[in-house]
Amino acid sequence: MSGYKPVAIPSYPKLGEKITQDTLYWRRYKTPVQIKEFGAVTKIDFSPAQPISYAVTSSTRIHIYGQYSQEPIKTFSRFKDTAYCGTYRADGRLLAAGCEDSVVQLFDINGKAALRQFSGHSKAVHVVDFMSDKYRIVSGSDDYSSKIWDIPNGTEISSYKEHTDYVRCGCASKLNDGLFVTGSYDHTVKVFDTRTEKSVMTMDHEHPVESVLLFPSEGLFVSAGGRYVKVWDMLKGGGLLLSLRNHHKTVTSLCLSSSGQRLLSASLDRHVKIYSTMNYKVVHSFDYAASILNLALAADDEMIVVGMTNGVLNIKHRKPEEKKPNELPSRKHPRYRVFVRGKDYMPKQDDFVVSKPVRKHLRKYDRLLRGFQVSAALDAVLEINVKNGTPEITVAVMNEIQRRGTLKNALAGRDEKQLSSILTFLIKNVVEPRFAPILINVAEQVIDIYSSVIDPVICNRPTIPEAPRHFRKGNTLSRRTSGSVGNDGHSLCNYDE
Repeated sequence: MSGYKPVAIPSYPKLGEKITQDTLYWRRYKTPVQIKEFGAVTKIDFSPAQPISYAVTSSTRIHIYGQYSQEPIKTFSRFKDTAYCGTYRADGRLLAAGCEDSVVQLFDINGKAALRQFSGHSKAVHVVDFMSDKYRIVSGSDDYSSKIWDIPNGTEISSYKEHTDYVRCGCASKLNDGLFVTGSYDHTVKVFDTRTEKSVMTMDHEHPVESVLLFPSEGLFVSAGGRYVKVWDMLKGGGLLLSLRNHHKTVTSLCLSSSGQRLLSASLDRHVKIYSTMNYKVVHSFDYAASILNLALAADDEMIVVGMTNGVLNIKHRKPEEKKPNELPSRKHPRYRVFVRGKDYMPKQDDFVVSKPVRKHLRKYDRLLRGFQVSAALDAVLEINVKNGTPEITVAVMNEIQRRGTLKNALAGRDEKQLSSILTFLIKNVVEPRFAPILINVAEQVIDIYSSVIDPVICNRPTIPEAPRHFRKGNTLSRRTSGSVGNDGHSLCNYDE
């Protein structure tokens, strides 16, 4: 008995999400705070100035929220119709927005009334951004045109009308004060230089463009439309680098993490995907309750704010880093070094190592298998906590019993409750590729042994006859006591009467 070798439980790859540094980083957000707005949230923009605040454009209002405030600390409501694209200037002192009545309005962040109103578009203005010189504004409208406005004089400087459909997204360069990008529902993305009268680059996105984004170096930019996120190389004349298709519905918003090494995309499929900008593979994702229209990240990724079609604003704050107190190392008792003496000693080539025998404690199923109680061992691994928590142990014991050639003996003579437990386990796990080869064989053995009992049910007879005499003991099927297996695959054992 001392030479018994315990059942080897094979290790299978763990199922589920792989824990990576990105997973740990993006999971460090608290339970979200939700704020109900008056309408669908179409634009979220964080102020570049401290303290952290952000502008939320919804319905006919632009609300300014503080970092932890659940009520707006300021509201701009001087709009006759729906407001669009409330955007901060680089110094955080001015805010510009478009609206449905074709006017671009400029606000002082500390005031209420509009400082400037720029009129010139003939339809709704959905795109507004500040040029990098801080004294000009670029706008895009449903009248297919893009315009440059002079802030001090309140006049139009130039106008571009090369798109053939609504201009619904755009952004201005932060490095070049004359460069801006627009995206349109005519499936094209155009790059303009204010020193020229025409666009300098045109890219075909092949779907209505919902969002464009320039990388910090501005050598690359990203466009989103349809289910596609496409990356373009500005330095190669707008050549397509790659096309990503990880969403199931239209991608509506793009943004970059504070480090610029992660790209985030939000979609109507209620998901936010996070890509590594090294290989553009998805490293993490968030799920939300409704379709997402806009997404924004605060500096240092302290907050992630999402606006949805149902008018709900979802805010997640990052948990603070856990600071461990400077604890003094606990003092060890003088006897401690006696017990650990020689623990780290590495034996040399000529040393003779005397090891203390270690007593192995066998598990319940191993003790039963050592005593050749295969039926009881199978019962032990069919307990609920074992078969549901660690099904690989149940399968390994079945495999060991099959290897011994006693699988039919272990399965025979089961009552209705025991047989139901076996069948439940088989039905649940036989589809697992890890367990299928063994469990299919077990299922065949069960059918062979109990076919005479279940045949009447399969044939749809009006009544089920009594089980054969050698299967009965009261109202249950009795266990085998001894015997063998016949040529037809049925047990020919002697059963208790």
